[in-house]
Amino acid sequence: MIKALFQPGYAGEVGFWSGNPAEETKEIYSRKLGIEYAAPPRAGEQGGRDELVAVSARKGKADAELAAVLGSDMIWYAPELDASAWQHPEGKPMFDCTGGKPKESLSQPGVLAGAESLSEVEAFDWPDPDHLDFTSTLEVIDFARSRGMAVAGGMWTPFFHILCDLFGMENYFVKMYTDPAVVEAATERLLVFYMEANRRFLDQAADRIDIFFFGNDLGSQSDLLISPDAFDRFVLPGIRRIAGLARSYSLPVMVHSCGAVSRIIPSLIDSGVDALHPLQARAAGMAADELAARFKDDLVFVGGVDTQDLLPFRSASAVRDEVRRLIDVFGSRFVVSPSHEALLPNVSLENALAMREGILEEEP
Repeated sequence: MIKALFQPGYAGEVGFWSGNPAEETKEIYSRKLGIEYAAPPRAGEQGGRDELVAVSARKGKADAELAAVLGSDMIWYAPELDASAWQHPEGKPMFDCTGGKPKESLSQPGVLAGAESLSEVEAFDWPDPDHLDFTSTLEVIDFARSRGMAVAGGMWTPFFHILCDLFGMENYFVKMYTDPAVVEAATERLLVFYMEANRRFLDQAADRIDIFFFGNDLGSQSDLLISPDAFDRFVLPGIRRIAGLARSYSLPVMVHSCGAVSRIIPSLIDSGVDALHPLQARAAGMAADELAARFKDDLVFVGGVDTQDLLPFRSASAVRDEVRRLIDVFGSRFVVSPSHEALLPNVSLENALAMREGILEEEP
């Protein structure tokens, strides 16, 4: 049903995705529902590759089972959610953006903070896709499908965020104007890695997933983090390339961005994006009726159930009422889901379940 929902003219039931709750929330919900909770594996805890793959698969399956019990029609599962998917022989992370230092702030200078030449960009230890192993990821995807859920997958591909960490967020934005060639070179190195990583993943998984899903948070509560011109030059070409790759495997494309991003929605549609997640309901310009009036014929919306006030602080009845309102606004090509996928522990299980209940009450 979910994949059909992405087709123009679809007029069936809306979908539901419970999101990917925060780890503490998963533990609370699982305990209350009487199902298994599996903690994520910690670095160095497993004895070898096979054990890490097994523990990672167990964790992913437990998370998928929770989603099924919550009534989800789909899950999101990416290699970056799988602790065993990156296996560097020397234990190095995929990206060491701070040179081994702990990350303490968004504006903390990263290893490319002072880069002024292309040679400095090339000198960074860019990741090699040969170190990716999708064994556990594919096992979890197959399990989710066996539980009747659609799967949104693909490398998460957060190239905008990684550049924020490599340069330091403020410094990255400044360098778009002072050192644009350096920013473009670093962006290209990231995209080369992610294009190849996604190609390898999709060669194995394109017939096992229903939606290609990747994300970069481009908005704040009030507006874009960078100007539309900067977005068009430094970010949109990468989105276009990644979306084009997914489409070459006949997959619909869903993009994640929190914040006030209404100004770039036309560009996303033009780049081949089929769906937008998560609709930060209280961000400027992201009201459901405004988005639907402008874009619902060209875009599937996924999300919109407010996590800043409604889900944590209001009643289950209010949640059900809002779900029914959103369905009336968006129509059939809509997936009910939280306005941020990582539900925090302040969202009660009752309110999480109320999202699905609102859909059931809406159905004839």
